[in-house]
Amino acid sequence: MDKLIVTVVAFGLIAFISWWFFGKHAVKEVAADQTANQQSVDVEVSGGYSPSTVVLKQGIPAQINFNRKDASSCLEQVVFEDFGINDFLPKNEKHSVTIDTSKAGEYDYACGMNMFHGKVIVK
Repeated sequence: MDKLIVTVVAFGLIAFISWWFFGKHAVKEVAADQTANQQSVDVEVSGGYSPSTVVLKQGIPAQINFNRKDASSCLEQVVFEDFGINDFLPKNEKHSVTIDTSKAGEYDYACGMNMFHGKVIVK
């Protein structure tokens, strides 16, 4: 009986790990709030980026406002390689990052250790 329980738990664990790493997880895209000549979006940094995917309109100046809640040293930095941005995110404070929206495309960003990721889509 003990072997059966161990076997069932082991298969359950293997299934969960497979789903976690290889399963298709839905990613919610959030469009920025827009005024006539500016757009912005708020991103909470707590165990990752929420929302992790931000959609911006091409040609309109944009800012992403990061608010870091997590004390992790990894998440105290945000890096946008394509834009040459490497900013420190103070804890429990809003920090705005200006994004160049002159070219359409998908631009990735990550924490300082490249463990947590997000994406900016300019349409």
